[in-house]
Amino acid sequence: FMTMEASQAIETSKKVSRIGSMVADLVTQQQTITAADLDAIMQIGNSTLQPYNRSTPEIIITAIQVTDETTPKVLVVWSRKMVGSAFSAATAKNSITKVPPALEIKGTFLIRVESNLAYQPIITWSVDSEKRLGLSSAFDSISMGETYYLRPRRSPTIPCSTC
Repeated sequence: FMTMEASQAIETSKKVSRIGSMVADLVTQQQTITAADLDAIMQIGNSTLQPYNRSTPEIIITAIQVTDETTPKVLVVWSRKMVGSAFSAATAKNSITKVPPALEIKGTFLIRVESNLAYQPIITWSVDSEKRLGLSSAFDSISMGETYYLRPRRSPTIPCSTC
């Protein structure tokens, strides 16, 4: 059982990583975008987890502008998230955020996609979500996640009119 569970956890971790990569790739191909477009793209990302359905992923897409000032600021232009099947704004517009130092280049625009999942091993899962004795106390969930940064491909920025 442990070998099967380990291989399934590795495969699910790859899928969580693939969500971030695919969602970032789809967003950066756009010249402009809307909140409805972002929601649809996140839903596509969510579908890559199938048939795994014991927990729901969290996907956060954030557009980031690095100002061209002497001391650049890293500002959120727009942000959107999906938790389960609920969509909402994520980080407040014009708030300060962080990016890796290598990406903090004056006057640039980035898309950050974070994909997270609290993986529930099948050996601890029950249909009625009731805790069982044994392995469920040792392995409640395993945190999986990935963060991707990409630059727009077809325009210098990607404005979102409804975000």
